Order: sequence, then structure tokens, then C-alpha cells
Amino acid sequence: MQLIVGLGNPENKYNFTRHNFGFLALDFYAKTKHIDWQKPKFDALWFKDGDRLFIKPQTYYNNSGQAVQAFAHFYKIPLQNILVVCDDFDLPFGTLRYRAKGSSGGNNGLKSISEHLGTTEFPRLRIGSNNPEIRQKVGDIDFVLGKFTPEEKAQLPQLLSTIVAKILEN
Repeated sequence: MQLIVGLGNPENKYNFTRHNFGFLALDFYAKTKHIDWQKPKFDALWFKDGDRLFIKPQTYYNNSGQAVQAFAHFYKIPLQNILVVCDDFDLPFGTLRYRAKGSSGGNNGLKSISEHLGTTEFPRLRIGSNNPEIRQKVGDIDFVLGKFTPEEKAQLPQLLSTIVAKILEN
């Protein structure tokens, strides 16, 4: 079994923000497959598709590790079968970077997961969200919690299709 984790924040006010790229990607997957999210289990919304278990932790971005650890432990999912999908404001918008393991790179969601799993030895798919012009004006926190620009929103359907394809190939 594979565990696919989308990182984001649970309140509606965070929809279509850069920090919710992981949620957005998994929501897009669910919509294309006509799958509904199940009621929370281990503090995460979830659904199963074949041998893949998808979760959106509801503990807020910086505490995502709690749900990941609970699902991984309960379903006995090996570390190499956990894929975390998250934003990365250091990568240009729309850039995808897959790594089989590595540091958090300052991403608090990845830090939480590493702390709860006791390792950094799990795959991650980072989605570039950087827009230097806006980031410089508003600062990092407001940037990641900010909405996509109309130009970025226009790119989302193609980008999300590419992300889903990347999830399926891992």
C-alpha cells in the first residue's frame, strides 16, 4: 500500500492559497476519479483508490506529522511508500521536484512529518509556488497563505494534471 499525503490547512479561507497546493492536488485527483473524501480518521480526511491511500491532515500544515504517523503506523506503510505533496516557495511557480528523501528545506509540514516519523527517509513531491515580486512585497508568511494570482490560477488545470500523473508514476 502507498500513502499519498497532501499538505495544506483545513479552513475554507485557505482554499487556493500557495500553502494548500498539496490539498489542491489531491482534491483534483479525487475529482478526476469521482471519489469522495471520507469522514476524518486519525485527524485527516481520506480516501482509498486501489492500493493508494490519500490523506489531507486536518491538524494544520505545521502539525501534519501527527496524521501521517497514525496512518503509516496503523496501515504498516513502509517509509518508501509514503509520498508527501507540498508547496515550495523557493522553486519557480509550477516547477515540480521529486526527491526520494532529504531535508525539510525549511518546510514546516515536512519538519513535522520528519519529527513524527523519526526520519527524513520518505519521498516528497514539491510544487513550486514562488512569485518573487509578490513574495518580496508581503513577506514569506503572507505569501504562502496568499491566494494565487489570476495568471497562476489559469495555469492550475494543466499543472494539477501533471502532478496527478507524477503521483501515479511513483
